[in-house]
Amino acid sequence: MESENDRTADDLPESDAEWRERLSDEEYRILREAGTEAPFSGEYVDHKADGSYACTACGAELFDSETKFESGCGWPSFYDVDDDKVETRVDTSHGMRRTEVVCAECGGHLGHVFEDGPEPTGKRYCINSVALEFEDEDGE
Repeated sequence: MESENDRTADDLPESDAEWRERLSDEEYRILREAGTEAPFSGEYVDHKADGSYACTACGAELFDSETKFESGCGWPSFYDVDDDKVETRVDTSHGMRRTEVVCAECGGHLGHVFEDGPEPTGKRYCINSVALEFEDEDGE
């Protein structure tokens, strides 16, 4: 399997089998099957470093650490994103009506967005840590 740093949007898998080969079992479950990691279990829940968060599946930059905030929900939360970086879809699974957030580049499931975040947007992008890779502001 390739390293996470080798993942780029330029070489996206074309089949489910290729996605299974590219991603770990947990990454596949969350990114390709719209799974959710257990609350407070993810690597980036309490992460506070300066930098950016990219999609684990394709490497597309998604969130800036300046928009990350403590929401208490158990998943990394961000109040803003470039609308070109993510897409939203209606999610009616589990008897609820929510707004799913997916990577605009590869279609990977990231999490959900809610209308209870802080100003200036009022949004809370609640994202699975498994769906993210962090790059500090020094490029590491």
